[in-house]
Amino acid sequence: MTEARGFSQAEFEARLAHAQAAMAREGLDGLLVTTHPDVYYFTGFLTGFWESPTRPWFVLLPQAGAPVAVIPGIGAALMKKTWITDIRTWASPDLADDGVSLLADTLKEAIGSGRIGIPDGHESHLRMPVADFERLKRECGAVTITGDRGIVRALRLVKSEAEIAKIANACAIAGRAFDRVGEVAGAGDPLASVFRRFQMLCLEEGADQVRYLAGGAGPYGYSDVISPASEEPLASGDCLMLDTGLTWDGYFCDYDRNFAIGKPDPLVRSAHERLIEATYCGFAAVRPGATAADLFHAMDKVLTGGEARTDNGRLGHGLGIQLTEWPSLIPADETALVPGMVLTLEPGIATRDGNMLVHEENIVVTENGARWLSPLQEPAIRVLAI
Repeated sequence: MTEARGFSQAEFEARLAHAQAAMAREGLDGLLVTTHPDVYYFTGFLTGFWESPTRPWFVLLPQAGAPVAVIPGIGAALMKKTWITDIRTWASPDLADDGVSLLADTLKEAIGSGRIGIPDGHESHLRMPVADFERLKRECGAVTITGDRGIVRALRLVKSEAEIAKIANACAIAGRAFDRVGEVAGAGDPLASVFRRFQMLCLEEGADQVRYLAGGAGPYGYSDVISPASEEPLASGDCLMLDTGLTWDGYFCDYDRNFAIGKPDPLVRSAHERLIEATYCGFAAVRPGATAADLFHAMDKVLTGGEARTDNGRLGHGLGIQLTEWPSLIPADETALVPGMVLTLEPGIATRDGNMLVHEENIVVTENGARWLSPLQEPAIRVLAI
């Protein structure tokens, strides 16, 4: 069945209503969002034009009433296709006043002498020049600009069924591409070529974009998981890992698969089995009320015996409009799990000679525990013919 693109207006209205209720609780008269994920979440404005850093974009969510988009004129036609009706534009880029005066006037009109919240916590950024932000504060008159008290993060943390369906569809697309890795990878194939051809498989299987692809290869795994692919050819006995963050209708999947080129080394085979065991233990620990830290410790007990080593950072994270979202599966993160949260489980284990193996799956928290979103990997590492 083909998944539906976009969201109903009722879904956007519900997001706004939840935001407005949170503003009332926190004593805010509006929220101002300026980044691609937040603007898309509240409006449905989906475009790759965010890759250009030249123009700022603003959406005001008042404590009462409808949202207002204050955007460059180049985006007006697309914004009119969303549920937003109040769209105010300027000719951008404007080297003297790139939307600052128009935004200030809009805030004063909508808020008067109230308080505007802007996301300001972990994983947030402003996406407008600091000088323009300082000017905005000066031109806003009696409007006070402050942090958003975590409102936007809390809203985006819990996904609707429609959002979960999009992530699940992205996972299914990646799963079909992973099943075809034998078509593009074998002994003698340069890793860079495998990366390029795997992205082609993802697109063939239905991805809109492959916005993230990482991996590595070597006889006992790989020394890191973020380097660009080299021209080094794969060799018999290597372990190949591909980690994809493809998108479908604006939502990411994020999981990896490991492959043995020919017969796997016993150390690699054993390490892979432990990674799957750790993943299962993390999955079993999921329940409403458990914390991100609980999932870390459940997996770490398998990986290190409970030593809580964090050499490579976290053992998973949130997932959605962004490749990585709140929370982080680390010992210090006490974020409570609630139904609708989408997470990755991402244990890693050292092998030898400075190498490691990493495994990752995508899940959603439910009332009764968790549900797999990515097609589950068996304990045995996948083997590609030489």
